[in-house]
Amino acid sequence: MNKYRSHNCSELREKDIGKSIKLSGWVHRKRDHGNLLFLDLRDHFGVTQCVTQTESKFFKEIENIKPES
Repeated sequence: MNKYRSHNCSELREKDIGKSIKLSGWVHRKRDHGNLLFLDLRDHFGVTQCVTQTESKFFKEIENIKPES
């Protein structure tokens, strides 16, 4: 696709679990469940739910993301 994304949100399927992908879009919603963060990422094609655990190197960065950013 381009350097910012390997897929768009509508293309992801169960077969992509465990693969390394790149998405770009806007934060639609963020939910903090203690040791898990759920991030709904929206692009022009759909919405994808991303999940990260506290052990992730990205947890603190994602924790500070604001909606529509």
